Amino acid sequence: MAVRPDGEWLLIHECLTCGELSINRIAGDDNARALVRLALKPLQDGTITARAVQAL
Repeated sequence: MAVRPDGEWLLIHECLTCGELSINRIAGDDNARALVRLALKPLQDGTITARAVQAL
């Protein structure tokens, strides 16, 4: 997960096959609860990859 300076949320996807990262904006009909869970996940396990941060 990432947040743009204007407050828009983004999902960062990592391909399980090649490891390529892609960024997608959230949609208006996405489940807000699921998005918050995804946003909190890195804080729970403490592992944020440098590649994900660089993708921003």
